[in-house]
Amino acid sequence: MHNSLTDCFTLSNGVRIPCVGFGTYKTPDGDVCTESVLAALAAGYRHIDTAEFYFNEESVGKAVSESGLPREEIFVTTKVWNTHQGYDSTLAAFDASAKKLGLDTLDLYLVHWPITKDYKAEYPSRFLDTWRALERLYADGRVRAIGVCNCLKTHLNVLLGECKVPPMVNQVEFHFGFTDADQTEAVAFSQANGIVVEGWAPLCRGKAFGHPVLAAVAQKHGRTEAQVLVRFCLEHGVLPLPKSATPSRIRENADVFSFSLDADDLAALDAVSRIGRLGPHPDEARH
Repeated sequence: MHNSLTDCFTLSNGVRIPCVGFGTYKTPDGDVCTESVLAALAAGYRHIDTAEFYFNEESVGKAVSESGLPREEIFVTTKVWNTHQGYDSTLAAFDASAKKLGLDTLDLYLVHWPITKDYKAEYPSRFLDTWRALERLYADGRVRAIGVCNCLKTHLNVLLGECKVPPMVNQVEFHFGFTDADQTEAVAFSQANGIVVEGWAPLCRGKAFGHPVLAAVAQKHGRTEAQVLVRFCLEHGVLPLPKSATPSRIRENADVFSFSLDADDLAALDAVSRIGRLGPHPDEARH
């Protein structure tokens, strides 16, 4: 099991990705975002996750530049938004994101959603065209790894049946209290196919705090509930992406390597299902 923030998962192409990422969803652009990313880097995070849709790539890039850390020590992820899917528009979106981030090469580029309401009639052709653009960026050396977000087994099967380069990452909603069968299947299928699973909303967007099972496990280990939630992901072989704009919580969420959850803890935590899905179903995403 991973022992520090600099420990890594190894992707199918051999690229190493730090085992806990720092999420920036809904972190407002400007000083709040730049300072939170700088705080994360100061706390030891070396993996920063952003997206075109978060509208904060410029601030993330500013923090990476101002951190004083060598570029190769920071793993940076961004994503193409739904409105820019398609071959040419994805290539243009990548150029725009790279410019905002101030980076020549990105570490990981992801497709944000496989299907969206406005483009259902164009699935899967539009999704596959987007993936061909990612394969092109990968072949050209502009990105070190490529992957998807929010893909269920059905979406992955479509992609795996057509792609030249299989996805290296599948970033999905993953957290305590979310046990939907299709999502559980997506995680297992990804991992069985050598695709590293990243978990967004690992802290359940605050909705799990105070749950008696979570509280009991936290008390048993003398840790906070947030730390148990991050550790929960790691114990399941999932790379968590906790987010916060508060420096003390940023540090707390990273301090998850001096304890582990035993079989009894995981059995108790896995039995809880009432938190449920926090984001849209992958087949019902907007735009």
